[in-house]
Amino acid sequence: MSSHPYSAIELEAALLAALEDDEFMSVSNVGPLDHAAAALAQLPRRQQDHLLRWVERLVAVQEQIGYEFACCAAAALQQMGHDGMSAWLQRIMDLYDKVGLYPAITLLRQMEQHAERYRDGHSELDLESVRGVLEGFLAGLSGRQLRLQGSDETPYTDSSTLFLPNSVYAFRDQQDNFLLYKGLLAHQWAQVRYGTLRLDFAAIAEPFGDTQHALRTLHALERLRLDACIERDLPGLGRALRLLREQLGEATLAPVWQRFAEQLRQPTADTTLSCQLLIEAYHHAPPTISYQGVLRPLQVAEARARRQRELQPAIRQMLLALASDEVRQRPQQRRPGATQPPRFSAQADPQTLSIRLFLDDRPVAPPLELERALGSVLLDFGDLPPEWLHAAGDGGYQGGDRGGSDADKSPQEAATAGDIDTFYYPEWDYKRQQFRKAWCTLREVPLRGGDAQFVSATRHRYQPLIRQLRRSFEALRQQDQRLRRQPHGDEIDLDALVDGYAEHRRGMELPQNLFSRIARNDRDIAALFMVDMSGSTKGWINDAERESLVLLCEALEHLGDRYAIYGFSGMTRTRCEIYPVKRIDEPYHDEVQQRIAAIAPRDYTRMGVAIRHLSKRLNEVAARTRLLITLSDGKPDDFDAYYRGDYGIEDTRHALLEARRTGIHPFCITIDREGPAYLPHLYGHVNYTVVDEVRRLPHKVADIYRRLTRR
Repeated sequence: MSSHPYSAIELEAALLAALEDDEFMSVSNVGPLDHAAAALAQLPRRQQDHLLRWVERLVAVQEQIGYEFACCAAAALQQMGHDGMSAWLQRIMDLYDKVGLYPAITLLRQMEQHAERYRDGHSELDLESVRGVLEGFLAGLSGRQLRLQGSDETPYTDSSTLFLPNSVYAFRDQQDNFLLYKGLLAHQWAQVRYGTLRLDFAAIAEPFGDTQHALRTLHALERLRLDACIERDLPGLGRALRLLREQLGEATLAPVWQRFAEQLRQPTADTTLSCQLLIEAYHHAPPTISYQGVLRPLQVAEARARRQRELQPAIRQMLLALASDEVRQRPQQRRPGATQPPRFSAQADPQTLSIRLFLDDRPVAPPLELERALGSVLLDFGDLPPEWLHAAGDGGYQGGDRGGSDADKSPQEAATAGDIDTFYYPEWDYKRQQFRKAWCTLREVPLRGGDAQFVSATRHRYQPLIRQLRRSFEALRQQDQRLRRQPHGDEIDLDALVDGYAEHRRGMELPQNLFSRIARNDRDIAALFMVDMSGSTKGWINDAERESLVLLCEALEHLGDRYAIYGFSGMTRTRCEIYPVKRIDEPYHDEVQQRIAAIAPRDYTRMGVAIRHLSKRLNEVAARTRLLITLSDGKPDDFDAYYRGDYGIEDTRHALLEARRTGIHPFCITIDREGPAYLPHLYGHVNYTVVDEVRRLPHKVADIYRRLTRR
């Protein structure tokens, strides 16, 4: 390969070839590339090749980003070097993935400022690199389950999500920048936990001439109070925040603000005191603290209203379910012929977030989901308003009657109403050869009970096959082995004794291994069945899947292996859904059977995110052998056109490789006759099987599992 640098003419042709979309070059508001080519022509050949590869890589992400970088590529490399420029471009691509084109282009055009910080030695810490640690830290704090999201705006919270900067660079040391992230997170969390966001900001600021200055001053007062609350309840975190203020040079307060801080440090201080002090503090410039962020009253009000619309019907349904459970368990507690709805009351302490719930003046233990929902209401109101404690329905209630309003909800509405957890997973972009971080939003959506007669009808239809499966699985369970010539055991090994006696008669020492014992076939297996619930499974395929699961459960219950069943479907990366049918530690009871009957075709087959989530679930189980078995009718697919074809297959393959690295053994059972064209690339040549006829699927699934786990 020649080492001579490219000429400006050659470089301009190479850049135009990289930006091969003629429509983009003609329609977009872009200028010629001659100046960029002239700057690149001054560099050595090796650096020219390096920058051209970067342009091609960025164009594959987005043409405008590739073009903008080409215009400043030579300057970026000269000012930041290889490592600094690579980190900067990585941030730009991540920002494009998360927020969109405009913020990414804005950051790209700020190359000079970024290079200046880089030359000054500031160590930039990216949010994505510490997201996992910060989310774990946030999960350990009390109160509402909050989400974490990167932003290029000033840090704030809307009471549901904490918006933190995509990167921080206040310090040269990464540990100090990480401490700043913790301070930002802690202060936004504290506003939710200690009642700041319950204030009516508009009403408080209205009497003052400059409402924005009044809000900034109130926020400064609340910051002093929240720092004191954190130091009192979380001393370690309080010391870290004190150290952070010292390092930032923000520890010293003006005398008047020192006096405010002393008052707000008292254990009895609350938001009322901050509002009282605002009258005097309004006339003094508030101190600025780097981790304080800003107040966004409008966003807080919108998030609170949205949360209340979603929570109230969900809480009413959960209260009705709790009352029904209490009646079933304690029928003597309900008066005969009672027609009034259940009467709930509560005692709540906003300081400790403790809640005691009463049903007809008797204490009851709410399930975890209800406790979290009521805790969220307590954070919003500082109390539990009586209207939030009305169970669903307008008449009497009976044990087991869970109402009917949920039946008409879509899975998405049911998921939202239940305030279920949301998970964010990366996705592998094979063109860029890197992950799109936190790209897919996934929720576990509860399945509503289906036709209870389906399981019994399937049992009746396949009764001979069930008996056959049980016999074969019984043999699998009882494949114990007798080990002979052992030093100890439960029986004498006659063959070893005869041979030993003969040796003894010849003058040799009597051998010690004269016993036999049974080696128990201890099966330490956990299997998770991942069931395709995409729209293409409609009709015979869906029936065959459900019948297969019934037969499988009947056989596995006899065998004793631990197993779980989850369905998966979704539409686009923002609505990926997992449907728990049977969790690993859940018995095979009537409710599980009804969920199997409720399995129905839904949307698309975005497999990568489902595999990552269910691998996480499976890795939570301690087992010597962990199997992830996919039951599907076709290749990965989604409403997003880009996910179809190679992109979806490569993402799924990468997710399977990730699962294998954690010790999981993936296997696929498919009815797609085109499976051999792509399944070896995904699962390997021996880790899949094609069932060529849908109606044979119930006959095959349990037998395939038996062969997979046979020792």
